[in-house]
Amino acid sequence: MIAPFSFGLGGNAITLSRSVFAEMEAAGARLAMGPTEMGQALATVVSGRRDRGDAMLTLAVVHPFSGHNYELRYWLAVAEIDPDQEVRIVVLPPSSMAAALLERQIDGFCVGEPWNSLAVEAGAGVIAVTKSSLWRQGPEKVLGFRADFAQRWPERLSALLRALYKAAEWAGRSENHSELGRILAAQGYLAASAEIVERALSGNLVRASGGAPEPIPDFLVFHDHAANFPWQSHSLWFYSQMVRWGQAAYSPAFAEKARQVYRPDLYRGALARTGIDLPRASAKVEGALKTATPVASRNGTMILGPDGFFDGRLFDPDQLEAYLKSFGVQIQGAAK
Repeated sequence: MIAPFSFGLGGNAITLSRSVFAEMEAAGARLAMGPTEMGQALATVVSGRRDRGDAMLTLAVVHPFSGHNYELRYWLAVAEIDPDQEVRIVVLPPSSMAAALLERQIDGFCVGEPWNSLAVEAGAGVIAVTKSSLWRQGPEKVLGFRADFAQRWPERLSALLRALYKAAEWAGRSENHSELGRILAAQGYLAASAEIVERALSGNLVRASGGAPEPIPDFLVFHDHAANFPWQSHSLWFYSQMVRWGQAAYSPAFAEKARQVYRPDLYRGALARTGIDLPRASAKVEGALKTATPVASRNGTMILGPDGFFDGRLFDPDQLEAYLKSFGVQIQGAAK
């Protein structure tokens, strides 16, 4: 498989049941708090349940190998909640999550919009944390192909990448959000309220039933900040999380395979003739930009960031082993 195009940044959130959030509020949580304080409150709830002998929380994600799973685990781990021992993580389709929360089959979930907002609208949940607060400018969906497709149909692939670039550019303009919301809300797509879909597109989320819309910086980015560029540092971060949570083994050869899944060369080749600005680098230190920062690019006009992780960590793709060791991962054959 190869991934020559990123569909955007952000767009996910972690929603918890109203009863769980009420327990967190009793532990001091407030919606105005950031993910660190929210995680501490959830840790108090988890430890309290353990001490009482109550059932552990059940949290849903869309797939074991998904950004949603890694984002949820990252947040839990920073709060010193063991995602494999102190909560139960299950897989559910996004469209089933709000109903499962309402019926108390699960206690929370991490998913993309509009499923978080639909759970809030149904009175089932509270949006506790957004992906953009966990990792601002963090990647989400990509376009995947079999590698041989790119070899057999290079011009077709290039044309598709140019079309998708224009689509992302259109979708990223605020003046188009109402139309895009109506399109996505249709019965054949999300079958949801256009007004609720527009919350995600505009980044103005209602986080609890009866609350006012809250602007979330960079909640969902379709085009700005080089959102469509397939940074190989994104690919390697996902690989690092697979290794961290025991889904894959680590080796330099596997790391290189992970790096080569993302194909900035194909992206550049498809878009070079359009004259748009393109990054000079193919990877970057993730989380290093604290403010909007000019970066090296073909036309010299590219500005990225801020892109920080909420716990202040950096991910340097050239220091992958050190990053894994910082989480306590044992690297076989690594130097002491």
